Parts: sequence; structure tokens; C-alpha cells
Amino acid sequence: MEFVRFKDVHFSARFPAGFTYSRSHYWMAEDGADKWKVGLTKFATRMLGELVEVEWQAPLHGAIHAGDQIGWVEGFKAASDVFACMDGTFLGGNPLLDEDACIVRSDPYIDGWLYRAAGNPEKDAMNAHQYLDLLGDTISKMRQDPRYAQE
Repeated sequence: MEFVRFKDVHFSARFPAGFTYSRSHYWMAEDGADKWKVGLTKFATRMLGELVEVEWQAPLHGAIHAGDQIGWVEGFKAASDVFACMDGTFLGGNPLLDEDACIVRSDPYIDGWLYRAAGNPEKDAMNAHQYLDLLGDTISKMRQDPRYAQE
């Protein structure tokens, strides 16, 4: 797998070059004909911390649309709703997360995916280089927000 690197003063990470990314910090990787695995980017996992629990609200084989809330994750730092970043069909959550949800942070791009879906990525999905530009802008805005000020 080929990676692109993002480096900032406070955050550095590698992102798979061939993946598709959402503005809400999910990645999408093709997993067969018209099927995708979806996970959280390294940036998103850093914001959440280690995950302790994942719950799905979308019914198996039910329709999903980009922006739909389909579940939630709870981490040591925060809890967050999980939103679909695809239009299509929910094919289920990653069964490994029932045993060890921390794998989302320790191995986000291989075994730590969140769910599978059939369909198409959201309309404003990005390639890796476009995502790195978004990430740079996001971190820059966070630096200006007092809620994220470094002590």
C-alpha cells in the first residue's frame, strides 16, 4: 500500500494514497465490485482517543445516504455519532470491533475499519492529496479556536 505523509507541528500521519476521503474525516476503500470499507482517518482517531464501544443503528442491508447518522462510537476522549459518507446499502459493522474497538486507532487502515457499504462515495469525496489540503486547513482553524489552544 502506498502512503502520502502529512506533517504539522503537532500532528504527523500517513494516509493511504489510493483511498477516497470525506470532509468529515472518514476514509473509503474499495472492497470488491461496488463495495467499500469505511473507517476513521488517523486524524479522527486522534481526536476521539482509543475507542471502547461501537453501536450501529442502520439496519443490515438497509439504505443509507451520505450524512445519515448510522451509529456511534465512544472513545476515552469523546463520543461521536457515525455518519454515512456513502449513498447505498449498509453491509454491517466490522466484527473485530466487538472484540477490540481499540484496533480502530492502532490499525485504522487495515483491520480497524468501521463498516462496509455497497454504493457510491458522497459527491464531495476527495483523493488523498485533496484530503491533506483539507486537513491542513482544519488544523489551522483549530489553532485559532480557543477550545483547542495548546497549554
